[in-house]
Amino acid sequence: MKLTFGKNISKYRKLKNITQEELASKLGITFQAVSKWETGQTYPDITQLPNLSDILEVSIDKLMGHAVYEKKVSIYEDEYARDDYYWGLIPSTMCYKVLSILPPAKPFKLLDIGCGEGKDAVFFARNGYDVTAFDIADAGIEKTKRLADKLGVHVNVFKADILDMRLDTCYDILYSNGVLHYIKPGLREEIFTNYRQYTATNGIHVFSVFVVKPFIPPAPENESNAHTWISGELFSHYSDWMIKECEEIIFDCNSAGIPHKHAMNRIIAEKIPW
Repeated sequence: MKLTFGKNISKYRKLKNITQEELASKLGITFQAVSKWETGQTYPDITQLPNLSDILEVSIDKLMGHAVYEKKVSIYEDEYARDDYYWGLIPSTMCYKVLSILPPAKPFKLLDIGCGEGKDAVFFARNGYDVTAFDIADAGIEKTKRLADKLGVHVNVFKADILDMRLDTCYDILYSNGVLHYIKPGLREEIFTNYRQYTATNGIHVFSVFVVKPFIPPAPENESNAHTWISGELFSHYSDWMIKECEEIIFDCNSAGIPHKHAMNRIIAEKIPW
């Protein structure tokens, strides 16, 4: 599931709202050269990499598809490092939706996007799904592995950043609960296009995302890398799929030890062949 160098250049260029012509001008080259980089026909000269990194404001490692984490990138890293489970061990109600809509009559391939400490991923594995999962928190990945081992199941879990991760393997089920707010608005269309592309025919997406409401105060965590969604935005990515369920809920939460509320959109959508 690696990004090519060219696709990374294109992605970060678009995030900066820079055209190929503008990037070429800043680098003193032709826009055709930039186009060839982005389509994978050629690669930049090594001497161009520092300038390219400065202009796009992204490290050379990330441009080349290697995520390097020099500091904690999740506020939950310390929470997950504790012996207890921050989110508990009871599976989300969304897990039971998956069981009812696409029960494991065969070992369907399921991807848990942002698995946290692994309670949902392990639940799916115990019920017969072929589960792959990723998260950005090292402590969460280790907890997922330990929980799977304890319960005698296998989960293919690894570390990845949702912003950099792109699929190149097809799945029957894509699942994510309360993680998609880490996707920057400028990347959402690209990422969801990738998710849709690598979903098997008659496969499903089961997603939830926090939405902003003027009558609900911001969450106490105040994460700098979280980005707001608006009501209905999640659903708009599935205009050509069968939307089996979509809903908006408001619920109480006690994360960070401070009682508060969240608004959330949930969707279950199926990829129907045309």
